[in-house]
Amino acid sequence: MVTVDAQTPECRYFVADLCRSCALIETPYAVQLRDKDHACQAMLGTHGPAAEAWLPPVAGGVTEFRNRAKLAVGGEVGAVTLGILDLSREANGRGIDLTDCLIHQPGLQRAIPRIAEFLNSTKLAPYSVPNRKGELKYAHLTEAPSGDLMVRFVVRSSGALDRIRALMPELREQLPQATVISVNLLPEHKAVLEGEHEELLYGSSLAMDLGSVSLHLQPQSFFQTNTKVAQSLYAQAAEWTAQLNPASLWDLYCGVGGFALFCADAGDESGMRDAVGIEVSEAAIRSATRSASDASIPVRFQAGDATAFALESSPESAPELVIVNPPRRGIGAELADWLEGSATRSVIYSSCNPKSLAQDLARMPSLRAVKARLFDMFPHTGHAEVMVLLERVASE
Repeated sequence: MVTVDAQTPECRYFVADLCRSCALIETPYAVQLRDKDHACQAMLGTHGPAAEAWLPPVAGGVTEFRNRAKLAVGGEVGAVTLGILDLSREANGRGIDLTDCLIHQPGLQRAIPRIAEFLNSTKLAPYSVPNRKGELKYAHLTEAPSGDLMVRFVVRSSGALDRIRALMPELREQLPQATVISVNLLPEHKAVLEGEHEELLYGSSLAMDLGSVSLHLQPQSFFQTNTKVAQSLYAQAAEWTAQLNPASLWDLYCGVGGFALFCADAGDESGMRDAVGIEVSEAAIRSATRSASDASIPVRFQAGDATAFALESSPESAPELVIVNPPRRGIGAELADWLEGSATRSVIYSSCNPKSLAQDLARMPSLRAVKARLFDMFPHTGHAEVMVLLERVASE
């Protein structure tokens, strides 16, 4: 990929029709951002705030903005490709190498060729989807602001795990910035990126230093793919929370605790707000608890289903503010109905799917959208992250 100017990068993979993941890459970025903002406003319609209450969108960048690389392993033994697989009938699962893809942060770009060299040295066969044979499925890399890396290999069997374990000294020498290394086992033939079992080979967690808070990512932890935009997202939530000044808050679908940790500090003589974070992943909760301890922020994190946690609580005892950051499906009818009937004064809803967001907002008419903002986590694509501030409409 060669940058022609600040707004229109020219991707050789796109031009050659090898990869179309960045479907909008030929559209000037300023136009992308404007069109995406208008599309989100239209999708929320009357359930969103008035046009003048939409804050200016947060740009995600043109190149070198992605902190995570999810690379399918293709090619042959000793000559792997890292990128995507062409699963058309004619290509028969051919690997398409995307080593020079510049949406990845520079540290990832430098690491990817070394990962390929290491996988070649294992003499393990890439997994063939059409033939259902082979071992190497994916390589996942995440880069922290410090330049440290988390490296994860997804393989088919324990034999491949043992082979990678035996070559760990070579990998650490080739890639000293890798502070966390693990292997994920995915024996099934499934269209998924990882399995349930993860074997940690080196390190424990990757520290994502975001200024006042450092979040600790374990191998299967979720974190936004664009670090700078994630910082803006947390900062906006913290700003809205400060304006609301709630005494208590819940962070539902809290992941590794970002929203709760950034919003718990009252910023005045009252100290910290009563804050609780709920997340189904126990590993994420352990990470969030560690971050809270490191920063001396007394948020109570506990593992559990966000909807079940709310439904088991009395609507009258709801906190003054609820922050939700659900997966693409949204919070769903049960939680939306509970929030609608609760005593919660305000909701901050961060969504990666404006369509499900609009559906959820429609179920909460007593919570009026007063502000919204687009955060462009995924430049050159139609995906959008939107955060909305909802406030309770006073009953007449």
